[in-house]
Amino acid sequence: MDAEANPLMETYGRYVRMIDRALEDELGSHAGSEFIGPLRYSLEGGKRIRPVILALAADCVGSVDGNALAAACAVELLHMESIIHDDIIDEETSRRGREPFHKRYGQTTSILTGDFVLGMILSISARLDSPRITADLATTAMLMSEGEMIEGRLGEEGDVTFDDYLRVIEYKTATAFEVAARTGAIIAGGTDAQAGALASYGKNVGIAYQIRDDLLDWKNEDRLFNALVRRGSDPRSVFDRMEEMLAEYSDRARSALLGAPANAARDGLEELTRLASFKG
Repeated sequence: MDAEANPLMETYGRYVRMIDRALEDELGSHAGSEFIGPLRYSLEGGKRIRPVILALAADCVGSVDGNALAAACAVELLHMESIIHDDIIDEETSRRGREPFHKRYGQTTSILTGDFVLGMILSISARLDSPRITADLATTAMLMSEGEMIEGRLGEEGDVTFDDYLRVIEYKTATAFEVAARTGAIIAGGTDAQAGALASYGKNVGIAYQIRDDLLDWKNEDRLFNALVRRGSDPRSVFDRMEEMLAEYSDRARSALLGAPANAARDGLEELTRLASFKG
């Protein structure tokens, strides 16, 4: 995976390579499975931003060990499973320039692959032997599903407020960033205060990341953001508010990092807030 395919490679290449090796090891334990081909396809081309945050959080308060990399795999697999199901729900015909999973493998295989991946996550969690991390991963999976349900209802009703929009992206996107950062801190032996600070960072940078993504993809009529544009009398005012929120949540993420040890890993986390900024 090169820097052109993944913009994180230039700055975070060491972490991405560690995570990709760990994912390959996880897949290797299922080499004889019917799902191995679909699993490899679904993992190709991912930026790995959530597991990178987990690894950086672990490095910030301690170090990246085998357990941290296993947890990073669980976080990436949870994200991957959500994409498979989201694309079915949204009837997507393309995913980042590639054929979406359900178009390539069909809906039956897509649904079953999602179920298989949840089993993989449970297996990883059992190896970590941490009730706290297991509970966090379970809560995250439930909140992501809750966010998808809320988004579907709001899309049908068409009466969307900024509070509704923020709630959906907090559940669907930010909660995975939050659990990644907190899990990294917990696994590396961080204090409760450090884990809390890093979790706050993850939540806020996740919200900023999704706002930026929506601003860049504002022409996509299926985006909940577009319901806000259609509902408002002046589209420019909606864009202005979104850009204000992007700056606000990026600032919140940077402020949260003050509760984490000052080192190169924290600098790496702060750099991600700049990558989440809207340009152009």
